[in-house]
Amino acid sequence: MAKRLVHELTYDAAPERVAAMLRDPAFREEVCEATGVIRHDVRVDGDHVVIEQWQSPQGIPSFATKFVGDEIHIVQDEHWDGLDGRIAVTIPGKPGDMTGTAVLTAAGDGTVETVDMTIKVSIPLVGGKIEGLIADMLLKALKAENRVGRDYLSR
Repeated sequence: MAKRLVHELTYDAAPERVAAMLRDPAFREEVCEATGVIRHDVRVDGDHVVIEQWQSPQGIPSFATKFVGDEIHIVQDEHWDGLDGRIAVTIPGKPGDMTGTAVLTAAGDGTVETVDMTIKVSIPLVGGKIEGLIADMLLKALKAENRVGRDYLSR
């Protein structure tokens, strides 16, 4: 089984400006700080974005904490081609991943970013529960990214 999450983020800027923001290390640093990660490392090389972050397992149900340990190391790897991005998210050493796309589309004077991710955790019996938990965490992170992005673009 796998869980799918589709979420739209809206911005009051042209798609090309949003694309530039998504490739800006300063923006990615702001997002990491806004989401409260323990520590992070952001690397941008043209159209390739890699974000490593370490999160606290605080708030995660006890059935899941034994799988993640004292902190959760997440690696987000994005490859952008114009307004289309491919995203792969892994938790090194853990049996699961997220893969999908982000597409920027003009909407009037603004932009809609559609994020479409598939979450898969290969753990018998509890994998589906953990996929749901990850989907909730991802949605929260996307909403924070949208808030930071709207502020970033308003400057």
